Amino acid sequence: MDFEEIEHTADRAFRVRGRSLPKLLENAAYAMGALDGLGPAGKSSVMRETEVEGVDRETLLVNWLNEILYLEETHCEVYDRFHILEVSDTHLRAQFYGCTSGDRVTHIKAATFHNLQVKQTPEGFEATVVLDV
Repeated sequence: MDFEEIEHTADRAFRVRGRSLPKLLENAAYAMGALDGLGPAGKSSVMRETEVEGVDRETLLVNWLNEILYLEETHCEVYDRFHILEVSDTHLRAQFYGCTSGDRVTHIKAATFHNLQVKQTPEGFEATVVLDV
């Protein structure tokens, strides 16, 4: 995964890269899990598929990360493998895999729009994301 944690006053933040938009979205999901202290979940026993909409790339990224948090919380699961099946600037369909989490509670409340930007670079895509903890 291609990300780095960056300094933020009150919350957690990271910069993530991907050679393509699907890879950026996958790497952002891995980065969020890593900052929440998740390691590999072990043997995957759960597979979920979801579709997410957004009015632009930034909204799509935030909605994607928040969908993962929502599903982890409501199903008491953690996810550690992500695969984007379809993507445009405003829609994605993805599968992800993980396992039940038992008593594990996420420390991340939400992905936010604070300082959010998704930009295309000569190497692909880069985004800065701030997480509310």
